[in-house]
Amino acid sequence: MAGRKLDGIIEAVRYTSGGKIVFVRAYERHGVVWSDNVLLERKELSERLEQGKRFAAGERTSYLGSVFETHTAVSQVEGNIITEGQTGGRDLLIGVPVF
Repeated sequence: MAGRKLDGIIEAVRYTSGGKIVFVRAYERHGVVWSDNVLLERKELSERLEQGKRFAAGERTSYLGSVFETHTAVSQVEGNIITEGQTGGRDLLIGVPVF
């Protein structure tokens, strides 16, 4: 993920019993600073991905407000939100903890 400017980091996810994302806990970039964690519903996340915003799975490094450890990119394929390397059968964010 190094070298790519990210617009958001997804830290946790909540799914419905059917496997669709209800919402994610994420951080969003605002210029050179990052937000506190925000809850994005599936619709909001989907709209951001359709606008070309780049999200990745990851986590904030303790005591370093703008430093993140990133894992895999998040994308939308055939209406499903997935992490890089997954098939588009259903929403699935591998490596992102469920809360």
